[in-house]
Amino acid sequence: MDYSLMLDYHKERGADATISVIEVPWDEASRFGIMNATDSGHITDFEEKPTNPSSNLASMGIYIFNWSVLKKYLNEDAELQSSHDFGKDIIPTMLQDQRKLFAYPFSGYWKDVGTVQSYWEANMDLLATKPSLNLHEYNWRIYSVNACQSPQFISPHAIITDSLINEGCLIYGTITQSILFHQVGVGCHSEIEQSVIMPHVKIGHHVKLKKVIVAEGVTIPDYTEISSPTDEILVIDKGTKIENHATTNSR
Repeated sequence: MDYSLMLDYHKERGADATISVIEVPWDEASRFGIMNATDSGHITDFEEKPTNPSSNLASMGIYIFNWSVLKKYLNEDAELQSSHDFGKDIIPTMLQDQRKLFAYPFSGYWKDVGTVQSYWEANMDLLATKPSLNLHEYNWRIYSVNACQSPQFISPHAIITDSLINEGCLIYGTITQSILFHQVGVGCHSEIEQSVIMPHVKIGHHVKLKKVIVAEGVTIPDYTEISSPTDEILVIDKGTKIENHATTNSR
């Protein structure tokens, strides 16, 4: 998102607060802050994660406030018995006080990662032939500060297809449609498919993983097989100990 366009929108309307919004599928609307707005964008009501949503216009969690107004509500909210949350407390109170709140419509790529499924989908989106969010876009660079890592080592016998392999990885197996964070090791004859592997994971020989998210620092011993019989994504939590030759197809 180009925040300068949202800021112009905010200034043009003389808003006290502007919330970026996007239409979401109705069956997912109860996961978000949902609002109704007029054709001009003026927000008329807002409810955080409603059981029965009256709209599918969802908050993206990106706000612009006039500082003097925000400061007032933050100070007041700090003295109340509340959850001190924008969606649950600040925004509803501003609406009650008839403040000028506007919805800024966004139609570009956006993915909420509040569930395991959506987090996995967001990672898989990066692997598309023409991804909606292109990490290699020259004119829209993403700057970050990363620890210095050694280069990847890809064995001549390794096979990598439609995947992202980060620095410090040692790859001897087959990687298909997967993302490997830094310092991941994959042994010989192992097959990783449609999975997200966090940093410092060690994967042994003859391992098979499909649709799995592996947390940081986990060691997966030789001959382990973990896959999902459905579209559900399996998660191996941090600190998990896996027995040799383990096989599972459930969470």
